[in-house]
Amino acid sequence: MAQAPTSPQAPPPASTPLLQGFFRLTNVQKVVLLVGVAAAVAITVAFVSWARTPDYKVLFSNVTDRDGGAIISALQQINVPYRMSEGGGAILVPSDRVYESRLRLAQQGLPRGGSIGFELLENQRIGTSQFVEQVNFQRALEGELARTVQALGSVQGARVHLAIPRPSVFVRDQQKPSASVMVSLFPGRTLDPAQLAGITHLVASSVPELAPSAVTIVDQAGNLLTSNPAGRDGNAGLDAGQLKYLQAVEQNFVRRIEAILTPIVGPGNVRAQVTAELDFSTVEQTAESYKPNPVPEQAIRSQQTVETLGDNPRDASGVPGALSNQPPGAATAPLNAPAKGAPKGAQEPPPPGNSHREATTNYELDKTITHTRSEVGAIRRLSAAVVVNHRREVKEGKSENTPLPEAEIAQLTNLVRQAMGFNEKRGDTVNLVNAAFNEAERLEIEGPTLVAEVTQRLLGNMNTVLWTLAAIVAALFVYLMVLRPVLRDLALAGERDLAAQEAYAQAMAAAAAGGQGGGGGAGGGTGGGASPPIMTGGRGFDADLQAVKDLAKQEPQIVANVVKDWVGRE
Repeated sequence: MAQAPTSPQAPPPASTPLLQGFFRLTNVQKVVLLVGVAAAVAITVAFVSWARTPDYKVLFSNVTDRDGGAIISALQQINVPYRMSEGGGAILVPSDRVYESRLRLAQQGLPRGGSIGFELLENQRIGTSQFVEQVNFQRALEGELARTVQALGSVQGARVHLAIPRPSVFVRDQQKPSASVMVSLFPGRTLDPAQLAGITHLVASSVPELAPSAVTIVDQAGNLLTSNPAGRDGNAGLDAGQLKYLQAVEQNFVRRIEAILTPIVGPGNVRAQVTAELDFSTVEQTAESYKPNPVPEQAIRSQQTVETLGDNPRDASGVPGALSNQPPGAATAPLNAPAKGAPKGAQEPPPPGNSHREATTNYELDKTITHTRSEVGAIRRLSAAVVVNHRREVKEGKSENTPLPEAEIAQLTNLVRQAMGFNEKRGDTVNLVNAAFNEAERLEIEGPTLVAEVTQRLLGNMNTVLWTLAAIVAALFVYLMVLRPVLRDLALAGERDLAAQEAYAQAMAAAAAGGQGGGGGAGGGTGGGASPPIMTGGRGFDADLQAVKDLAKQEPQIVANVVKDWVGRE
């Protein structure tokens, strides 16, 4: 009997249908399949890697060439990946390393901003004129001030212009210097009044004889950030400092009132508002007053008395002229002059003919000099409005609001007056009202739930989440549309091959059993031996099927035994 055709390359035994299906392919088909699977895996991995590429954000923009080169060198040293935007106007780094990179570069003094400081004066040439020296010094001072202003967190860049007049001894009225500062702010950043005042005084303190009122600050949009001091003084309203002080005073009284009433009525059951009228006027007054003249015995400052006594001169007589202008005659003493201590009744000499007396007395005067300077920001009047919620009581399982009694309202009013320093002479007023609060106002603000936090985080990283989802979808697409069909076909082919091999093995076993039982009747033509095995696999399903058909034609007894065995199993 002729032997069935055999395959020149027998496939190795496989344990799974997938491997069996792979082994039954030709070499070209195996190479093509491996190359396709490798390409699909490589594309998937590349797409996932590209999707997981970090998002690049701007580290610095509008940097000079010198600063850009220094920044790139520093980034390479600290192993930070970077990119250059189109045109080289900005340096990009991963978003999660932006702030770290800025801090590490700031430690090295980068970027320097391109401004020139006092290093301009390091290399001075011999023979430089005084004018050039002054110009270089002014440029260096402007650069140093610009660097200092750029150190602020909200300022991205700054430029300072100084107008310093040249001093001259021939000019009586010297012109004062002035300064202009232009700041470029980061997006979304602003400068508050305190920072503007700091920049103003910083520049004014760096230039001799520069007044803060002569410093002008503008932003990159050309908006004037500093107010005009002259216009502010001429305005009858309050300036920012006075308004801030007024608000602080009112809030202080509000806190006092709420602090003293909250322990009594409970938290959240009291609302207070205070309106204060303050006196910001500056008044200085000097008064000098005198009291009425005191009695002479109290205080005599000085006293002077002048007294003049003399004889009664003779009346002028005779003809005016030289004959009448003669000296008096010789004096003669009386012969009978009364003795000293003469008895009463004796004849007294006549009184002198001329007497004069002057008395001057100076008294001390009470004088009072008073210098009064009124306090700036003194309180003129206070007005307080207080609302107290009804008392909440639980009756029979229900919550009810009960108004406060009049006596308790009076006590609360007295507490408010004492807390705010009530002064009736000043015209202060207090109005305390007991009313029911709206329940919507009492609702407490609940913290964010877990779902809200997760949603917020997802929205914050939406870009990363979208790219991750796209990578997952792409991987699933490659697996479902490419790899899975190929693997399924290979598994089906392997299952068919395994089924054919199992059928062949069963046929061989049945043939062997029949040959032993029949004494070599059917198989005698073959010399008593079994038919040679038929090798399947390696040539395709059609070739294997044809080999099995040839076997059925040549050895029908074997096929009958196989069918009989299958029927017996069922």
